[in-house]
Amino acid sequence: MTKGVMKMLGASVTALALMSLTAMTQDKAAPPPATDTPAPAPAAAGPVPVEAFALLPEFESPALSPDGTRIAAKRALNGKQFLMVAPLVKDHGKPALAALSDKVDVNWWRWVNDEWLVVGLGSQDVIQGEEYYVTRLIGIRADMTKMVRIDWENSGFRADEVLWTAHDGTPRILFAKQTGIYNMSDVYPSVYEADVSTGRVKRIASGQTDVWDWYADGQGQLRMGVRYSDETRQKSILYRQTNAESFRTIARANGRKDESVLIPSIFRADGTALAIDDSDGYDALYEVTLPDLKLGRKLSSVAGYDIDGVIRNADGNDIAAIRYTDQRYHDAWTDPRIKELQDLIDKAVTPRRAEITSWDKARDRFLVEVGGPSQAGALYYWDIAYGNMQFLTWNNPQLRGRRLSPVRSVTYTARDGTKIESVLTLPRGRSDKNLPLIVLPHGGPFARDSESWDWWTQYLAELGYAVIQPNYRGSSGYGTDFARKGEGEWGLKMQDDLNDAVTYLAKEGIADPKRVCMVGASYGGYAAMRAAQRDGALYRCAISYAGVSDLQAMKRYDSRFLFSKTRADWLHKQAPDYRAVSPRFGAADMTIPLLIVHGKEDKRVPVNQSRMMVAALKAAGKPVNYIEQPLADHHFTRGEDRLEFLKAMAAFLAKYNPA
Repeated sequence: MTKGVMKMLGASVTALALMSLTAMTQDKAAPPPATDTPAPAPAAAGPVPVEAFALLPEFESPALSPDGTRIAAKRALNGKQFLMVAPLVKDHGKPALAALSDKVDVNWWRWVNDEWLVVGLGSQDVIQGEEYYVTRLIGIRADMTKMVRIDWENSGFRADEVLWTAHDGTPRILFAKQTGIYNMSDVYPSVYEADVSTGRVKRIASGQTDVWDWYADGQGQLRMGVRYSDETRQKSILYRQTNAESFRTIARANGRKDESVLIPSIFRADGTALAIDDSDGYDALYEVTLPDLKLGRKLSSVAGYDIDGVIRNADGNDIAAIRYTDQRYHDAWTDPRIKELQDLIDKAVTPRRAEITSWDKARDRFLVEVGGPSQAGALYYWDIAYGNMQFLTWNNPQLRGRRLSPVRSVTYTARDGTKIESVLTLPRGRSDKNLPLIVLPHGGPFARDSESWDWWTQYLAELGYAVIQPNYRGSSGYGTDFARKGEGEWGLKMQDDLNDAVTYLAKEGIADPKRVCMVGASYGGYAAMRAAQRDGALYRCAISYAGVSDLQAMKRYDSRFLFSKTRADWLHKQAPDYRAVSPRFGAADMTIPLLIVHGKEDKRVPVNQSRMMVAALKAAGKPVNYIEQPLADHHFTRGEDRLEFLKAMAAFLAKYNPA
């Protein structure tokens, strides 16, 4: 590995204890019983300041230790996030943080046993004049007094893919990593077993040409590899029953012919597997025979929607729940004991919603998030032996449990008859008639919105706007045909779907069609710029955060990453004529005010996308408001960047589309 990356990551990983985090210990003075219905949360009284909406979530992705006595999570402090381990039992010490350089990302973390976590790090580095994103693994002791690098010196760009963690209490993992950079034999990831407490590793399987992804079963046997050639678009599946066997090819597919292969999600103890497949038009869960990969019985599906994924059982060899999103996210537990617990919690917190987000090894202790699309909510700890849910922390300490603007799902019909499901937020304390409107398309575009807490949307509603979030054609979650409706329609029918939301809400009397702006980020930012170029007669203004302005330039940027040719195929299918639907080349046609905001540290959509758009507007003699945030990334991970953006957005809207 290059010395630059080793120095950057190595010098930045330190540990320190922060004594001020004792609020994370159990608060037994105010625990809402799991079997009693708490009093309804009050509606917010008076205006809520913008600073409250800009707060980072108090905890991100909290995870219980296997014995259920500690929590690992990202903790927000002074507008930044730090990896934290906090005890839930008083004799387990005090909370501690892992403090890392701003140049190092803590991407994920996982408990390996009661005393050790494995953590995935990432850092941008320049190698031979080109920027690359480099990933590594570290083992961290739960008290944060020791950190162990997992074979950093013998690793390439990607070295953080954990395939399995031991179930026997030992600090062992299986992980895949590239072993170098400059030789092709080192670029294909090999699989290793590692002891995260010592950093010692041993190779389980050597890298193979074009095999980029490996899969293990619940017992730690390396069962499958997926071979894919970006040059030929050929894919095949390598399979074996145990580590003692050699891999053999059991399936092939030609991507140029839109063929696909079935990839199991779970290897069962009886020798069969489970896989998600869309043969019936929607992603559903099926039994699969091995090694022939034949579909068997359909185990789970959701009418009109794809399933999102599965939760494994404690042994990793079957399912415990199906994850899906209709109007909102659900975990449909197949484990009867946890299903009963979920039902109890749901009854206790209604009309709020409860999601079991983490659990111990025995699945007797749980972390539960309670909130709703109008409430930022709170995190609770439930030890079923204790009987009550224990309050841990508010997700937003300034908003606490207050209810803000109401949220509901609506469906309208686009001009060509396509049904578009959307999320509608109406400003609290106002009549739902003739409101100023914000059209807020999601990013992706292969993604979707649902009824959930959204700080950005709630702030817009707090300002007095109705906000519509259309799941336009091409969005995920609605089956294969709906996704395909988006092919070739970037900036065209996908844009029409957004415009048709205005028509629908005006017809319902909810929105004033003369007071509409479009706001969005990433693909949503692209859509906002496209609206300013194409549909100025319908909108009074547009706001783009981290939007794409030039699809051909985006294709060139993506060419630096793995599977760039496959990505180029996909992008060309979505927009066959890049120039015709790229807002940069329609700058002269823009007739409405445009605010553009972009983070200089954005690695998903490079800041040059906004710089080029601004330059084109200036060359065309068009006014533009541009803010470049020097430390901001693509995902609003810094509180001060959120605050700057919200204030700029509010000022811009007040000027051009006042509420």
